[in-house]
Order: sequence, then C-alpha cells, then structure tokens
Amino acid sequence: MANCALTQDYSFQCDVGVGGTKEVYLIELENISSYTESSGTLTAITKVSGKIFRKYQLVLETANFEENITGNRQNGTLFYPQKGTIIINKQNVAVRNEILLLAKNRLVAVIKDNNLTYRLFGREYGLMLQTGNATTGVAWGDRNGYSLEFTGNELELAPFVLDAVIATLQT
Repeated sequence: MANCALTQDYSFQCDVGVGGTKEVYLIELENISSYTESSGTLTAITKVSGKIFRKYQLVLETANFEENITGNRQNGTLFYPQKGTIIINKQNVAVRNEILLLAKNRLVAVIKDNNLTYRLFGREYGLMLQTGNATTGVAWGDRNGYSLEFTGNELELAPFVLDAVIATLQT
C-alpha cells in the first residue's frame, strides 16, 4: 500500500465559505478531447474543434452539486456518485428544446460555487439528466419553471479547475 500513503496533515483554517452554486457550464462528454491535471487541479481542458461549453446562470440559492464517497470493504470497491440540481425559472420553448437535448447526452459540467471556486463533474463517465420536472406552480408566488437533476459515477472526487481555464470554455 505504499502508493496509498497519506501525505499531509490538516489543521483548522481561518477560512469561511458559503454554500450554493452560481453557474454551470455544460458540454457533451464526447466533445472533450483531453484534460491536463496537476495534483487534483485541471490546468487545461481540450475540446473538439468548434465545440464549446454552454453557460447556465443560476438563480441564487437554487442549485446544488454534491458527491459522495462510496466504498464497500467486502467487495473491495470505491467510487464517487455525483449529483447536481439546477433550477431554471420561467418555462419557454427555447429552454424546453434545450432540456430535450440535455436529456439525450452524457454531459460534463464545470460548476462555479458561491466561493468562486470551479470544479468539474462527470469527467470520465459523464452526467445524465436523470430526473426533472416542469411546473406551472399554483399561486402567483410559485415557481413557473424547470428543476433538473443530473447524476453520475466517477472513480475520483471532482477535480478543481484553474480560473484561467474558464476563459477557454466558450471559445
């Protein structure tokens, strides 16, 4: 187990953070050519020529991305289920048509949390639009829109993404 040796201590920090996801960039898994990684941080994402990530701005305090560490000692397995939920307010035909396309693809998501940190979900196996709903609401103050839940499984926790890489996602 030499290659599984622990490498660092952890001490409490003065850092404070907040929850929530600010925006998400989505692309089809097959449109990623390669990643360049250094110590858990992506320093480059290479896309198929002409392909771009699509940016979804999210309403404050409505989106969440999470991952769980899931191991089974008896079976000798370890993997990381990932899940993300986004809310899109106001139903319209353009969003409806895009949701149909999201549901037909395996996706890669770069998320920006409210601490302005970026991470990549669905790196190797992609995320699927697993469930969702469209609701008109009942009362005037209710949401008219969509709730979309993406799920996937990966072999590692989601890597962080350098800020400099974000500028290349939509070019």
